[in-house]
Amino acid sequence: MLAKQWLTNARSVMDRIEATQMENIKLAATTMADSIEAGRWVHTFGCGHATIPVEEMYPRIGGFVGFHPIIELPLTFFTRITGEMGVHQFVFLERVEGYGVEIMKGYTFDKRDTMWLFSHSGINNVNIDVALEAKKKGMKVVVFGSAAEAKGKQTRHSSGKTIFDIGDIVVDTCAPIGDASVDLKNHQDKVGPVSTMAFITCVWMTVCTVAEILADRGVKLYIHPSHNVPGDTTAKQRLDAALAEYKARVAGV
Repeated sequence: MLAKQWLTNARSVMDRIEATQMENIKLAATTMADSIEAGRWVHTFGCGHATIPVEEMYPRIGGFVGFHPIIELPLTFFTRITGEMGVHQFVFLERVEGYGVEIMKGYTFDKRDTMWLFSHSGINNVNIDVALEAKKKGMKVVVFGSAAEAKGKQTRHSSGKTIFDIGDIVVDTCAPIGDASVDLKNHQDKVGPVSTMAFITCVWMTVCTVAEILADRGVKLYIHPSHNVPGDTTAKQRLDAALAEYKARVAGV
């Protein structure tokens, strides 16, 4: 069954992440923990399906304050496949050099912040713009993507660099560069992409490590609780406290 083939492929990617990326995940998590402990932000950004890990980590149950999602609507996971905000426009926009520079003008940054970027191929201009601007502002840049598989691919940016060349810390998601992983008879193109699963795996491995580091340092985390557990009478208060901390940090910048 092709369902089992996809599961085998997905498990293989997760196993490679565990076997090869633990050290880099710890390095990335330590940098992020430093930013959060300082009362600052880990800014998160991606384009297309690479916005899914951004949307996954905060706000959601089990996430905690310190991660700031930067979501540029025309570059998000699109559901209007044709017409307004369709696939054609998205593919064009993510390749427009300078767009990322304009996105960065909309936010306030600090050299104590971390910029956490998600890009499967690492060659498109918006992500590279954001990475370069973050470096100019003194931030550490953490990049998650298919680094080894993308090696040798030609960047589309005038800097001559891919996003993996720019990152201070790179975590390889170990997904195949073509993303889809399951062969289908009588068809040229494969089905069953694994990059999103790889991104989410790396995200929660990293975020859990950030939490571990901060807890070991004695830092209080404002965790987004489940409000669906019967008998938990303080979930509402804990949620309110997390959102209040988030608003306080926003107001501070």
